[in-house]
Amino acid sequence: MTKAVKNDLAVRAAETTLRVLETVAFSEEELGVTQIAARLGLTKGAVFRHLHGLVERGYLLQNPTTSHYRLGVKAYLIGRLAPRANDLAGSAEGPMRKLSEQTGITTVLTTPTAHGCLVLNTILASRTIEIGVRPGSELSFHAAAQGKIILAFGPGPLLDRALKGRLPSLTPHTITDAGKLRTEIAKVREQGYAIAPEESLLGIAALAAPVFNMRDELVAAVALVGSIQYIPRKPSRSMIDGVKRMAQDISRNLGYGLASWQERARRIT
Repeated sequence: MTKAVKNDLAVRAAETTLRVLETVAFSEEELGVTQIAARLGLTKGAVFRHLHGLVERGYLLQNPTTSHYRLGVKAYLIGRLAPRANDLAGSAEGPMRKLSEQTGITTVLTTPTAHGCLVLNTILASRTIEIGVRPGSELSFHAAAQGKIILAFGPGPLLDRALKGRLPSLTPHTITDAGKLRTEIAKVREQGYAIAPEESLLGIAALAAPVFNMRDELVAAVALVGSIQYIPRKPSRSMIDGVKRMAQDISRNLGYGLASWQERARRIT
């Protein structure tokens, strides 16, 4: 076995370990080996080896009664050392809850990662049928309103990488052409919000706006997410203004100044 092959196997093993850890961490309940294997598309034997290592190092704990797994003390300690995402979630909860109650539509907070948008918090609407996105889920850049916001107002390399990469079709409405995506992002910069009607999932739409911190940096996108029945392809001005106001209130809670969206768009372009 060559050194390159060994290195590739080591990288894959590390990625699988992280996927197992993330699956347990973002679950709302303790998970068994069978459940974890099914979610990752792996064999139970392969998953068990990674679970054993994570338990041995204190990142996971196994319930002695059910044999299911949950986060361990070491994962908690590492989380304490990381930047406090709960500051963002805490600053966003009030404005998110306010708009959700006003509209009856779910609000979702996401933050950028290297590959997409990580869902930090979801405030479910009070309708009979609830539509939401589970915290810990990752949305794509090109097919989600939140992703378009991050491409429009985040670091330039993210957009360059997205335009050079593959743009998979998730529904018949997904933008899969790099030129069309570039045009869409320019439009988002100009108007200060993004809409993604049925681009990630048929029947579901999202309307998002950017959130900035006290250093004038994009830190999140916040959105209304619901049925296309309630978030049409051409949202009303009051709905657009509501989402932008929610984003501005969160940004203000984080110490953001008074620069307008138009000034920011001109600086980026």
